[in-house]
Amino acid sequence: MAARERLGPHGPLAKVLPGYEPREEQLRMADAVERALRESGTLLIEAGTGTGKSLAYLVPAAESAQRVVISTATKALGEQLVEKDIPTLKRLGLHPDVTLVKGLSNYVCKRRLEEYRQAIVTGAVAPEHGIDRILDWVERTETGDRSDLPSLPEDAPVWREVTSSSDTRIGAKCRFYEECFVTKMRRSAEASQIIVTNHHLFCADLALRNGFSGAQALPDYDAIIFDEAHALEDVATEFFGVRLTRTRVDTLVRDADRALRAAGFFVDRSREQSVLRTLMQLSSGALRLFSSIPRSTGRLLLQASMRRGEFDDGARLLMEGLDGLLGHVRDFVGSSDQLLSVSRRAATLKESLQTILDEESQTHVAFAEPDARGGGAIGASPVEIGPLMKERLWSRKGAVILASATLSTGGDFAFIRQRLGMPEDTAEHSLPSPFDYGEQAGLYIPRNLPEPREDRWLDAACAEIKKLIAITGGGAFVLCTSVRVMRALYDALRDAWAFPTWVQGQLPKRVLLDRFRAAHDGVLFATSSFWEGVDVPGRALRLVIIDKLPFDAPNDPVTGARIARLIEQGIKPFEALQVPAAALALKQGFGRLIRTRKDVGIVAILDRRIVTRSYGKTLIESLPPASRLSSLDEVRAFWTMADARSAPDEAPSDEAPWRPL
Repeated sequence: MAARERLGPHGPLAKVLPGYEPREEQLRMADAVERALRESGTLLIEAGTGTGKSLAYLVPAAESAQRVVISTATKALGEQLVEKDIPTLKRLGLHPDVTLVKGLSNYVCKRRLEEYRQAIVTGAVAPEHGIDRILDWVERTETGDRSDLPSLPEDAPVWREVTSSSDTRIGAKCRFYEECFVTKMRRSAEASQIIVTNHHLFCADLALRNGFSGAQALPDYDAIIFDEAHALEDVATEFFGVRLTRTRVDTLVRDADRALRAAGFFVDRSREQSVLRTLMQLSSGALRLFSSIPRSTGRLLLQASMRRGEFDDGARLLMEGLDGLLGHVRDFVGSSDQLLSVSRRAATLKESLQTILDEESQTHVAFAEPDARGGGAIGASPVEIGPLMKERLWSRKGAVILASATLSTGGDFAFIRQRLGMPEDTAEHSLPSPFDYGEQAGLYIPRNLPEPREDRWLDAACAEIKKLIAITGGGAFVLCTSVRVMRALYDALRDAWAFPTWVQGQLPKRVLLDRFRAAHDGVLFATSSFWEGVDVPGRALRLVIIDKLPFDAPNDPVTGARIARLIEQGIKPFEALQVPAAALALKQGFGRLIRTRKDVGIVAILDRRIVTRSYGKTLIESLPPASRLSSLDEVRAFWTMADARSAPDEAPSDEAPWRPL
């Protein structure tokens, strides 16, 4: 049965769900996905919020009999697909085997847990808080997934001691391999038709397949569907690069010491002294290198001037220490799982360091990320991922489908196609949202505010935010383009009203969202992670305030390198890169507001450049067609009318799986 028939007015869903209303946009998307799967084509499909895109690709995927990977930008959406949307397929008469595959750090490692327990017993380490909870849970859990242990805080230090990771996993040589939770998850994936994962793990799989023969994080597949595909470039940039942290070096030193002692390596006194000197060299090198990074609020270009002195000395000590450690363990890796892991990690760190220090690279840009504790990171990212995507993704056989509510800019897909290096024969579809934005949403852009670069802007923005929140009675996201501005606005306004108020970082993201939804009149100050992938339907969110136009900082090393590359090619980077990227981000921020047909609210952009600069037209045209509001009086009038028209909140129904995120 075709997907259109299953989702149509006379299909199984209409028969079992009272009040179900098919949507033409969803049916058209299902047709396009079905065609791409059948013809092994490449497809870009922009489906506005409310289209119901999850079922529009899940049904054709299940019907195809192909093994399909569905990749999402966030773990939360992947979990929703498995827990809510996939079960709906059964009501349509479809029963595919499905496995949710997460990154290794989500799973407890039985080998590392046992080693940590033994270290506690022998007194080698002091037990971290929460270890008893994990030891009890691991006897009962079927998945080993930390999401099944909600009582353990997200930032619990003990999890770092026992989690699986690419650094510590040793595969079939591990004595716990057969009972390993990762092994079980991967075998389940091998037997499944649909594999749900996230962009991070998918890109890690692409990187693994390119770097190591036979290495992969996912089983072989016939087709790939990316949901929230607008995030793919940023994730691919991260995973096709390398990153080295002081924590990784310190952890390697600690684990090497434990592994060598457990293997009896230190029985020989002279050998012990030699190894300890090597480990000290690694620690000293990491301390020197990372302490030399200048303090900053963001990533820094790793310029030649920064590579001298302490940085250069630290890098030399690190490289020599890694060579020394590899030499010490080379003849003993076969005698110990732990030593095999140490050897692999040391080799990977050495390769990463060599890539970062390569000043002649034409393909990568090196950067440093400082932190307040003298740790931080250094890394190297590809300037362009298009060629890498062409080599590793577009050249493979099988359908590749990219779906999102935000893929086009200025009315076409040229930007995303160019950034991802997509094939010329890629099919394109743009499907409008079924929502009536003119009735449901107002767009307010105050022209009287100073420009964001002016000193007066912060005080003026605070005054405007107070007035807006008074009009809607709270229920607001204040989305900021930087942590600095977020903190400044929050500090200035948190006592300005009686509504419950939170700031990102105050509590885990999930807890913040739960409290915001429950409050109905809350105010949440947040940055980039709340601009997308956040779903708050109903009256709990009725006002979205955006502080500034979300242009990427030109002094960011990767953005700066991409700007320089375009200039070399005779292309104007502001028009070709910065404006389209800002348009996609702005559309994502706007998209937090209207999530269902009953939602109403206002988006306020406190940056007058969107109406005073020539590029503003492109940005506005990329947004949904909301009612334009030019004064607070118009905001008040729109809100009064829209609020009166909207129906009272209703609890989300399990009988309404078509309401999309």
